[in-house]
Amino acid sequence: MITLLALGGFFLYRSLPGTNVSANASGAGTESEDPTNMGVLYIRVIGESSDVFVRIPGGDVLLDQEMSQGQSVNYANADEGLEVTIGEPESVEVFVHGERHDISGEESGHSFTVE
Repeated sequence: MITLLALGGFFLYRSLPGTNVSANASGAGTESEDPTNMGVLYIRVIGESSDVFVRIPGGDVLLDQEMSQGQSVNYANADEGLEVTIGEPESVEVFVHGERHDISGEESGHSFTVE
């Protein structure tokens, strides 16, 4: 019974808007992901962890959480653009419109906008 409640809670949480973070335990699926299928913004944590904040400029917060190694998030479209802040830039890979956006040399709390 407890297991069913826990699973129900997990799937309910995952169905909420802005919780489209996925964990890939093996990492194999994302290593060969085609950059043209990554949407407007794709972020994958390759280091230990990083805080990731994504919002619509001047509007709704889409993601505000600490992501762990192997987790990724993908935004297929962003009609109004996106404001992104990465806590530990050296710990993430970022692709904007399918092209790698190297932020590994940036300071903690690096922010950028996706048009």
